[in-house]
Amino acid sequence: MIKKIKNYINKSEFTKNALTLVTGTTIAQILPIVISPILTRIYSPEDFGVLALFMSIVIIFGIIANGGYELAIILPEKQADAINIFILGLIISTVFSLFLMLIIIIFHDKILILLNNQDISFWLYIVPFVVFLFGLFNMLNYYNVRIKNYKTIAYAKIFKSIGMVIVQLGLFFTKNGVIALLSGYSLSNIFGNLKLLTNITNDKETLKRINIMDIKQLAKRYIRFPKLSLPATLANKLSTDLINILISSIFSISTLGLYSFAYRILAVPSSFIGISISQVFLQEATDEKKKTGVAIKIFKNVVKKLVIIGLPFFILLFFISEWVFVLVFGEEWRIAGSYAKIITPLIFIRYVVAPVSVSLNVFEKQHITLLWQLGLLVLSLSSLAISFYFKLDFNYFLYIFVAVLFFYYIFFLILIYQVVRAKL
Repeated sequence: MIKKIKNYINKSEFTKNALTLVTGTTIAQILPIVISPILTRIYSPEDFGVLALFMSIVIIFGIIANGGYELAIILPEKQADAINIFILGLIISTVFSLFLMLIIIIFHDKILILLNNQDISFWLYIVPFVVFLFGLFNMLNYYNVRIKNYKTIAYAKIFKSIGMVIVQLGLFFTKNGVIALLSGYSLSNIFGNLKLLTNITNDKETLKRINIMDIKQLAKRYIRFPKLSLPATLANKLSTDLINILISSIFSISTLGLYSFAYRILAVPSSFIGISISQVFLQEATDEKKKTGVAIKIFKNVVKKLVIIGLPFFILLFFISEWVFVLVFGEEWRIAGSYAKIITPLIFIRYVVAPVSVSLNVFEKQHITLLWQLGLLVLSLSSLAISFYFKLDFNYFLYIFVAVLFFYYIFFLILIYQVVRAKL
């Protein structure tokens, strides 16, 4: 039986590449989860709330940092075009991060008032630096996907995770959870980037092909990505990370800490597995489209595997989440366990849909992604607005939020199916 599985993996390039990324991602995600029972007994929900607030700010701006051009790296036939798109994204990220620093310096106090949290005061100045690292990681990640260097990507994620764990545990002596948690998150981005950089810095011949005129031409050629893909991706992140910021303001930083922790424990491992699969799916779908004009075969294959693997796990998680949170993280985190139970269906449908959503980039249907993501943002904010208007508690908000988005994701999956069949 084991021999048959090995033979199947060796014959299927998709399975082999996906397994490489999933293995690296799983190890990278297990490490923070393993130390979570220690962290939750050292640091408070409020500390985790500040971390979630900081991460949400970084992610929102990090998505903008490269102008969306990281998604275009994989598409050109020429390797020279790929490296020039990489440099284009790097230039945009540098300029954007400097501009962001200027904005923070000028409006620092007003931003603090809007965020309603003083603990993040110093860390606002660190945001532009981490945003740059975030953008660089995205560019490097897609470049390595292009050259099918999946092992390097896997190792980079592991190094990034190890760096975060070491810092967050190592700074416990400061007796300041905010310093320890945010330092770990910020510095971890350096470790991941250093590993991914090696494939570019060692390729001297490709680096010689960097040309300013080519960069300008490619910026125009793939202008649909900043025009359509970037707003769509930003809308998607706003539907989660802007919600986090508003939860902190409307409810409390402690509520955000409990909710974000529950969300991270459930969503981060599954989402990173989904991202790993989507990176391989992107390459395979592109190849299938070039050969047949459609990508239905790889679409059905990936969706089927995701459902078969994920459904039993998420069903079990739904029934035992509250008990597990108390057992593993402590009585103080019981409420986080109840939040985890409520959001489990949403995490599952996102886990299934997210990897195949890159099909819209392959078929250059970014306008569909944009419209759907804007709808997602509107529905997310509407759920929060309804809860705020009727003064509902946080649990009722979550019920509304999860129910609305669950069915919206199913609608999106149907749309994607039509696209890969070349029916839209």
